Amino acid sequence: MKMVAAIIQPYRLDNVREALTGIGVHGMTVTEVRGYGRQRGHTEIYRGAEYQIHYLPKLKIEVAIDDGLVGQAIETIAEAAKTGKIGDGKIFVWDIGTAVRIRTGETGAEAL
Repeated sequence: MKMVAAIIQPYRLDNVREALTGIGVHGMTVTEVRGYGRQRGHTEIYRGAEYQIHYLPKLKIEVAIDDGLVGQAIETIAEAAKTGKIGDGKIFVWDIGTAVRIRTGETGAEAL
């Protein structure tokens, strides 16, 4: 089992959700986060004053999936979230040691 986390632009969430549902991913966790990467924020003008925005709003999507679906999930997220502009985001993958469904007590892949 793997945990796939993707940091994406907020307006790309529906595209990513629909694409993941299409390949058989049935659940995800979405968190509103703030951060920056290579773009290092941006400058805005408010009431005539210029100021720097260092942390940009992003969404973090987390999905726990079976090992066989990891490659397809990464490709699907990357394709659905891509705009071709700086700040599209990143995808991270790590191993899950144990998963437990609280309601039934199922463990491992059955818990997903």
